[in-house]
Amino acid sequence: MTTITFDTHAYIKELKSVGFTEEQAEVQAKTLSSIFKTNLDELATRKDLKELEMATKRDLKELELTIKSELRKDIETAKAETIKWMFGVATGQVMFIIAILKMFPSH
Repeated sequence: MTTITFDTHAYIKELKSVGFTEEQAEVQAKTLSSIFKTNLDELATRKDLKELEMATKRDLKELELTIKSELRKDIETAKAETIKWMFGVATGQVMFIIAILKMFPSH
């Protein structure tokens, strides 16, 4: 968590020097101190950003590996299907040629 040094005593003294009452100055100091604390709790630190960067890089690397793995599987499947199709076509062509040759016997 980020902290900020806020000297409430010096702030109260400064407010009193310009005409604020003790009570007004104390309320102002308390309120401002509370605002600093609330707002600072909401801010990201360099450490937070670095952790987020590292987590993002890690997630991207995992995603890249997953995509590569899936792509390899898809390519292997496509290759296998292509080879099956080519053998089917080649078999069909051979059968067609044999049928043609049987229709025209040579003497």
